[in-house]
Amino acid sequence: MAELITIDDSGDPRLDDFRDLSTADRRPDRPGGRGLVIAEGAVVVERLLKSRYPVRALLGVERRFRELSDELDGVDVPCYVTSAEMMADVVGFHLNRGVLAVADRPVPAPAVEEIVDGARVLAILEGVGDHENLGSLFRNAAALGVDGILLGAGCSDPLYRRGVRVSMGHVLRVPFATFDSWPGDLELLRENGFRIAALTPRADSVSLRQLRDQTPEKVALMLGAEGAGLSEEAIAAADLAVRIPMPDGVDSLNVATAGAIAFYETRPPLS
Repeated sequence: MAELITIDDSGDPRLDDFRDLSTADRRPDRPGGRGLVIAEGAVVVERLLKSRYPVRALLGVERRFRELSDELDGVDVPCYVTSAEMMADVVGFHLNRGVLAVADRPVPAPAVEEIVDGARVLAILEGVGDHENLGSLFRNAAALGVDGILLGAGCSDPLYRRGVRVSMGHVLRVPFATFDSWPGDLELLRENGFRIAALTPRADSVSLRQLRDQTPEKVALMLGAEGAGLSEEAIAAADLAVRIPMPDGVDSLNVATAGAIAFYETRPPLS
């Protein structure tokens, strides 16, 4: 197990990466002006330790480190042990999960071409700025076999602390990249054999079940912001518009719920 280092001073500079988490996601000294990747709770910390993100340090109460002893075996990073009260003083609020980890972001960030290569099912997001929705979409994507997520205009940062937490750390395992040009870069998917389906409740769209029955070899499912939905420009750039059939009087779903249904309907069989 990694060496545990007891800290009894909340002002200890070794804890600076964990200080005031309300602003730790945005740091001008980090690449691109973005902060560290922050994992909260034993499950998410475990997923961070298994990810490609370079872990810098952990902070927690002794009990949580005992729970993570197997995962920490051979991990060569500082593990700072303190009390729950001191953790709250450092991070700026009470953290009932009892353990945190911080990691650097990969530099350079993955390119769209890397996510497309070898993929069968992709999700494309436009305007999903709500961290709860974005984190839920990543969690659903991981659960339902989506190979990667591509971010168009107006999406929030998937590695924002709340997004990592809501995704239960799955944002750390589902590959993602951001388009340089939106929606022009969608042509790259078409060149790689993808059929692009835009989810929209509008009347001239076809049922999602029709897309499922046609079983395209590669499919990219495009989802927009909750409320506004996809832009007309994005829908026009897709190969077809599809909808989830619903009874009269219901015209929309939460974007993460809609994504889960679409992912399930179009995924290849899972063993």
